[in-house]
Amino acid sequence: MSPKQKRLLTRIVVALVIFFAVIALEETGVLRATFGSPGDVYAEFALFLIPYLIAGYDVIAGAFRGLVRGHALDEDFLMTVATFGAFSLVAFPHTEPHMAEGAAVMLFFQVGELFQSYAVDKSRKSIADMMDIAPEFANVMEEGKLKQVDPFELAPDDEFIVMPGERIPLDGVILTGESQIDTAALTGESVPRTAQPGDEVISGCVNLTGKLVVRATKPFEDSTVSRILELVENAAEKKARTENFITRFARVYTPIVVGVAAVLAIVPPLLFGQDWADWVLRGLTFLVVSCPCALVISVPLSFFGGIGGASRLGILVKGSNYLEALGSTETVVFDKTGTLTDGTFAVTELMCAPGVTEAELVATAAAAEAFSTHPIAQSVRAYGEAMANGERPGGAPATNGGRPATDAAPLADRVRDVREVSGQGVEATVDGRAVLVGNGKLMAAHAVPFQATDAAGTVLYVAADGAFLGTIVIADTIKPTAAQAIADLRAAGVKKTVMLTGDRADVAASVAARLGIDEVHSELLPQDKVAEVEALLAETERTSHGKGKLAFVGDGINDAPVLTRADIGIAMGAMGSDAAIEAADVVLMNDNPDDIARAIDLARRTMRIVWQNIVFALGIKFAVLVLAAFGIANMWMAVFADVGVAVIAILNAMRAMNVRN
Repeated sequence: MSPKQKRLLTRIVVALVIFFAVIALEETGVLRATFGSPGDVYAEFALFLIPYLIAGYDVIAGAFRGLVRGHALDEDFLMTVATFGAFSLVAFPHTEPHMAEGAAVMLFFQVGELFQSYAVDKSRKSIADMMDIAPEFANVMEEGKLKQVDPFELAPDDEFIVMPGERIPLDGVILTGESQIDTAALTGESVPRTAQPGDEVISGCVNLTGKLVVRATKPFEDSTVSRILELVENAAEKKARTENFITRFARVYTPIVVGVAAVLAIVPPLLFGQDWADWVLRGLTFLVVSCPCALVISVPLSFFGGIGGASRLGILVKGSNYLEALGSTETVVFDKTGTLTDGTFAVTELMCAPGVTEAELVATAAAAEAFSTHPIAQSVRAYGEAMANGERPGGAPATNGGRPATDAAPLADRVRDVREVSGQGVEATVDGRAVLVGNGKLMAAHAVPFQATDAAGTVLYVAADGAFLGTIVIADTIKPTAAQAIADLRAAGVKKTVMLTGDRADVAASVAARLGIDEVHSELLPQDKVAEVEALLAETERTSHGKGKLAFVGDGINDAPVLTRADIGIAMGAMGSDAAIEAADVVLMNDNPDDIARAIDLARRTMRIVWQNIVFALGIKFAVLVLAAFGIANMWMAVFADVGVAVIAILNAMRAMNVRN
């Protein structure tokens, strides 16, 4: 609790003690015995004025400041007028006194303010936790000594040192050292990841165990942490349509009810000779009930809590308008590479000819591809190294002991006469054998009889001395959580999932089938993706009658136009391009597709809370307003209809920030 909140709490407690002491004096007849009648009424006036002023002097001051500045119809003004009016009924001592109600309205109003302040602070803390990722310094070596400098002073290619326990100040690549990196502040991922030379690291993460020497790849102002802080700071500026509606509603609603309250208080006594005290009290009760604080506080607080809760999950929502749109998502469109797949080639299938082991097949192909820089060649070599170590990538043990069929002599001695054949593959002499690794055209060119396959991915046929050894299938690997992400989206109420990709039709169809995606469009150029999204937007608009939204999920620089065009653009942030993150409305810092369903769930939960508060607050208020106009509702009911409803709505709004990691 902040010092300001503690001071307010102290004032409320002191005022409540005095308030109940005065009530006790009045109920036990001490005031009447001491001051007689109507002297006891004036004594009540003076005594109840003490807790009233202790609790509400700042509200009264705020009302007068607003009056001077031309902003009279705010909640401070309404509370001040209503409570002044309740105390002014002392001018009618023959009626039932209402000073206690006047003091109670101010007291409970301040209780509501305390709840609001606490709720906002709690929600703000969720976002502030993310703001704490900003590094205060960077370590550089100058004249043999370690010196702390402002991260802004470093430029790309500068080297800096990160000691254990320190935050990484800039995005960069590790030159020396190994460590465990805590990425929880950015991604919400609680398990540290291992970092070693050659790995990229992002600013804002914490170095846990070892000393690292890092080369900066970006200036601080373009680093991951700077972009995140800027997005968080700007999130509150983008209001949802519901939030804007409530603000506009309050601006129109408040003057109307103030006018109605004035008419209630003045017209019947003035024109029809009714009792002034009775109708003034009705007008004051109407005024207290009319205060829209439950709406103007709880609705923004619900959105604020939702954004704060999302940040704790590593989901960065750039504004409450995007949170609202996310809650109406009916169609989710995915880019394939880097979003549903890892964007890296890997061996996915081995098919050996009779009498050939998997180890022999892979070792032969890896040796022939030993000097190629092509990603496919690198994938074959990586798989061969894993098998040589007794395992497959992913941890599964390799067959045949995982040992290569060839010896461990240096590759330069074993591999000769390497020749790459454009569009076909590679020819090489490996351990004295003529080895071919490539597609069907290469096999046909050398009259090698081979078993063709239509497996999805890049197919490599391997032959040695004219004999077919087998087939290696290379494909972009699907992310482990991708299938679950699609299932979770359906459970969250998403009606349609679509995949867009520039990849071949057979590869795209295979990935879509394995993940359970409803619709797939392949072999697309960037401009084709925009056209497909345009068509899907029109379809979603038509089928949902304008209520449903379309979200596009991507990570590449070529996805930026589509991210901008979709109703909600979602970028895979931790490894995504700067352009994609800039264009997106929601950033998934953990690069986990399953976070999309979590974001939609959170958005829909937030919107349910918003509408619960709206319906509850307006329903109670209109009911008590009608009762107040007919003189049925008293000031105590008015207190509940205003402050009580506000407190309940605030407590309900606080649920939006409660999320599970």
